[in-house]
Amino acid sequence: MSVLDRRGRPLTSLRVSVTDRCNLRCQYCMPEQDYVWLPRKDLLSFEEISSLVDIFASVGTDRVRITGGEPLLRKDLPDLIALLTQKPVLADLALTTNGILLGDQVDALRAAGLPRLTVSLDSLNPDRFERLTRFRNLDAVLAGLARAAGAGFDSLKIDTVVIRGVNDDELVALIEHGRGVGAEVRFIEYMDVGGATRWSIADVVPRREMLHRLGEHYGPITPVAESTSAPADRFTLPDGTTFGIISSTTEPFCRLCDRSRLTADGMWYRCLYAQDGTDLRGPLRDGVGPDKLRDLITRIWQTRTDRGAEDRLASENRSSLIPVETLQNQPHLEMHTRGG
Repeated sequence: MSVLDRRGRPLTSLRVSVTDRCNLRCQYCMPEQDYVWLPRKDLLSFEEISSLVDIFASVGTDRVRITGGEPLLRKDLPDLIALLTQKPVLADLALTTNGILLGDQVDALRAAGLPRLTVSLDSLNPDRFERLTRFRNLDAVLAGLARAAGAGFDSLKIDTVVIRGVNDDELVALIEHGRGVGAEVRFIEYMDVGGATRWSIADVVPRREMLHRLGEHYGPITPVAESTSAPADRFTLPDGTTFGIISSTTEPFCRLCDRSRLTADGMWYRCLYAQDGTDLRGPLRDGVGPDKLRDLITRIWQTRTDRGAEDRLASENRSSLIPVETLQNQPHLEMHTRGG
């Protein structure tokens, strides 16, 4: 039985960041020139991550997603996957990557037992990809995605952050590319979190507009009826192709949110918009036992009232959430540190 917060939400989904480093500089996540990195000595070892996952599992967590930064930058990552796949209490294990290093690692990840994979891909146009990420690596991403398509994963997804005037004319092209590699595409509304220092509400393409555009091209779109706390609402095209939209900006799903985030150095955050987290690395390394750590996690989750996306939706004169100067002094507020 999972522990519940004050709004009756269970603690069932944990996103685990394994590094704050990234090999891209996407404009919606890392648009600035300089960043403060977490000290490497502070990063949790795979054994420490495994121990914390066990403790979270003891209070109801049964779904884990490995994130970053770019998680494939973490040396020997398949070893962590192998540790986690040995835990029968986990009903779901997934990994999100930008795909640049995927071609070289996909076989090892699959051999370690990784069942589900998500590749972030915001454009199929090489020049546009470079403008978005500041690197010319689209060919590597597409090659990695193609290799993943033949690796036998239970689920393969493509995540696309949609930005008006940047890539919102590629909705159909991305769905068609996903169809070609057997991946379900999920469109994500541009969010004003962490390092999105140049965010503007004018740049957001709402879910209803995406559905209208896709409907004009494909014909009637049908919502998928399912009871789930997953962030994406799923839809079906007339030919049966499914896709999803994560509409945290214009139609938040805070009332169903069962996700929390563990940074690579062991800070635990209960909301993507939260300003403060809880240090779990310190107590773990000081020898605090599993029972006391479980009690700490339980007590904190039971006081949780977070509904960050709803609060932001209600904000007047809504602009980017965190100033650059604040981010430089508090790197844990960065999306690439927190694990998105």
